[in-house]
Amino acid sequence: MSSNRNPKYALVINSARCIDCKACTIACKVENNVPDGYWRNWIRHTGGASGRRTHFQPGQCMQCDNPSCVAACPVDATFKGKDGIVRIDATKCIGCGNCVTACPYGARFRNPVSRVADKCDFCRHRLAVGEEPACVQTCPTRARAFGDLNDPESTVSKMVRKEKLVQVPAPHIDTRPNLYYFVGTPLLDWAREPSLPGHVHMSLNFWKE
Repeated sequence: MSSNRNPKYALVINSARCIDCKACTIACKVENNVPDGYWRNWIRHTGGASGRRTHFQPGQCMQCDNPSCVAACPVDATFKGKDGIVRIDATKCIGCGNCVTACPYGARFRNPVSRVADKCDFCRHRLAVGEEPACVQTCPTRARAFGDLNDPESTVSKMVRKEKLVQVPAPHIDTRPNLYYFVGTPLLDWAREPSLPGHVHMSLNFWKE
C-alpha cells in the first residue's frame, strides 16, 4: 500500500446495538467542548407506538462527498479535506449561517462562544495521534465502526463490501454521505422533519449579533 495514499474516513453504524445510553453524545460534548444546548451528534427514536419496539438511530455530520454546506459558504471556510472530512476553517468563517441552513441533516450550528460554524469532524485532533473519534471509542456496545474506506483491510471497507448497508438520502441533492447504516434501520427522514436534530433553531437576529 502506498504511503502517499490519502485516507477517506467513514463511519458504519449498527443501530440495532444502540441502547440510547448517550455515552457517544456526552463523550463528543466533553471532547470537543461543545456548548450547552448544542450537539455535534445525537440519537433519535422511532417506533415505540402500537406495540412496535423503540429503535434508536445515532446520527451526526454525514461527511458527504457532495456537501451542500460547502457550496453554500460564501468565503470558502467550509471545505472537503483530502481525508474525506468536511471541515471548517474558523479563521475564514464569518458566522453568516448559510452552511447551517444548507445542511439537509441539521448537523451544523453556530457556536455561540466562538461565533463561527461548528459540526462533527470525526475528532480530527484524535485521529492525528492515532485514536478513534470519542463517540466510537466510548460506545459500550460497539454500535459504531470507524475507519478508512481507501484501506481495503479496514473494518469499514470490509463492512461496505460484505454487509447490506444503507445511507440517509437528502432531497433535491445527491449528497453521497459517508455514514452507513446496517439494513433494517428504520431510517428517519431528517431532511423532511421540521425540527432538525443537530442544532437549536434561532431567530435571524441571532446571526446579526
